[in-house]
Amino acid sequence: MEGTVIITDNQTAGRGQRGNSWLTEPAKNLTFSFMIRPSFLTVKEQFYLTIFVSLGIYDYVTEKTDKKVHIKWPNDILVDDRKICGVLIENQLSGNRLETTVIGIGLNINQQQFDAGTPTSLSMITHQRYLLSDELNLLLQKLERRYLQLKERKLDRLKDDYLNALYRIGEDHTFVIAAGEAKGRITGIDELGRLSVMFDEQRKSFDVKEIKFV
Repeated sequence: MEGTVIITDNQTAGRGQRGNSWLTEPAKNLTFSFMIRPSFLTVKEQFYLTIFVSLGIYDYVTEKTDKKVHIKWPNDILVDDRKICGVLIENQLSGNRLETTVIGIGLNINQQQFDAGTPTSLSMITHQRYLLSDELNLLLQKLERRYLQLKERKLDRLKDDYLNALYRIGEDHTFVIAAGEAKGRITGIDELGRLSVMFDEQRKSFDVKEIKFV
């Protein structure tokens, strides 16, 4: 059934982009998956799934804090440059259409300590504690609103909102690409959702495994 949500209090083998793991303390965060049937999208439009999910989480987090919130391409949510949420999207195709999509979300809510990196949580940002069931309902409302925009094919609106929230867009930054480190400027995304970066007046597009931020 479309919209089915499966939530767990203790995620032991969470997966993220690039094959990374996603570790979380039991009963501290929102770790759940939900299934949709976006058959109204073609395979070439599948990045709009990333856009709607990222925006739904972005809407939720920005409502909770006045700190700077961004979407780091393709779908990490950052607060003051620190990761608060990761997303994994898996599609099943039928011809040129998307048949089913499973979306996994790991959103840090009440966790205070992390083993590696520089993640953050809603509680660390606001110095409050949250009831996970309430926050799940609020987040699902935000996701549903953006999904309805997607079903109504408000694609330009969704893309504009995504680009307005995109991390480091229009800024000079150093990236790691196949040729090594290079300084470039994010200009947006192409028609397939790949990251578009300008290097010395030459624009190039990159898939997830082809570019990293330094």
